[in-house]
Amino acid sequence: MIGGFGRALTLGLSLICGAAMAETKYTLLDFADLDGWAEDDHSAAFAAFKETCRDLDGPEWEKLCKVALETDDARGFFELFFKPVMIEDGEPMLFTGYFEPELAGSPTRTETYRYPLYRLPSALPRTGPWLTRREIEQGALSGQGLEIAWLSDPVDRFFLQVQGSGRVRLTNGDVIRVGYAGNNRHPYSSIGQELIRRGIYSEHQVSAAVIRNWVRNNPDEGRELLWTNDSYVFFRTVNEVPAEKGPLGAMNRSITAGRSIAIDPAFTPLGAPVWIERQGSENMHRLMIAQDTGSAIKGAQRADIFIGTGDEAGRTAGEIKDTGRMVVLMPIQTAFSLVPEVL
Repeated sequence: MIGGFGRALTLGLSLICGAAMAETKYTLLDFADLDGWAEDDHSAAFAAFKETCRDLDGPEWEKLCKVALETDDARGFFELFFKPVMIEDGEPMLFTGYFEPELAGSPTRTETYRYPLYRLPSALPRTGPWLTRREIEQGALSGQGLEIAWLSDPVDRFFLQVQGSGRVRLTNGDVIRVGYAGNNRHPYSSIGQELIRRGIYSEHQVSAAVIRNWVRNNPDEGRELLWTNDSYVFFRTVNEVPAEKGPLGAMNRSITAGRSIAIDPAFTPLGAPVWIERQGSENMHRLMIAQDTGSAIKGAQRADIFIGTGDEAGRTAGEIKDTGRMVVLMPIQTAFSLVPEVL
C-alpha cells in the first residue's frame, strides 16, 4: 500500500469527494520547526509505532522497524532516521476525535433490543454500491442469520458504525468486541452537515451529542435523517484482542488512546509517525502514529484522534473540531524524493 507512495503523489491527488483536483504540495521541515517537539513524551509514541511497524511496506520501513525494535532511544530514533514533511492539498486542517463505544446489547432480539449489528453478508458483491442504509434498515437482510448482537437504540448503532469498533455488554453477562468488517460501498455523507443544510443548527452548534439528542427527540424525522447517509458498516467479532488493549485499527493491530490517529492513506502512509499541532479549547502538540482510517477522513490535512473507550472518551471525542496542522515524519530518503529540487 505504501510502495511507490512518494512518486505517485507528486502528480496530485483527488481531494474530498466532489471537490476539484489540486496538486499536492510538500514542504520539508526541521524538528526545530515542530512546536513543542522537545517537550513531548516520545517513548509513548515509540511504543505505538512499534505496535505496527512490522506491517509497513517497503525496504526503508523494514530497516527502520528493525532498528526501532532494537533501541530504547525514542527521540533519537525519530530525529536520526526521519524528516518532517508538511503535506498540503489546499484544504484547511481539521482535527476531530473518535472513540470505542461500550454499549448494552442482547444476543437475541427482544422488545427492548431490536436493532441488529450485522456481520458481512456473503451476498455483498466484490465491486460497486449495494443496498442502501434505508433498504437494509427496512429489513432487506432480515432472516439471514447475520446478526452478531442486538442494540436498544438506532442512534447508538449509527454512531458505532461511524466509530468502526466498540464493545457490547450483553444481557447474559458476556462482553464482545466488534470491529469493522466492510461496508455497502456507498459514499459516507455527514448527517451533521445535513442538519446544517436544513437550517436546524448552525455549524458551531453541531456535535455528536447534539445529533444524538435531536434524533432521539424526533424519532420519525431522525430515522429519515440517518437514512440520508447511504453508507452502512458491517462488523466482525474481535474477541482475540485483550481487554486492556485498544481496538483494532486499519492495520489490524490495536490502536493507542492519545497516540493513534486516523488519516487519509492517499496522503499519509499507514503506520507513519505524524506530528500534530492541534489548536482549540485544549491545545495538543504531540507525536502520533497513523494507524487507522475512516470514510469521513479525506484530505492531506485531516485527522481523527483516538481518545479511548467508553462514555467519557465519547464526550471528549465529540467536542473536538479544531484547526492546526499535521506534519508527517518520512524516512529521510523518501522525504527528499518528494521534493527533488532540494537535492
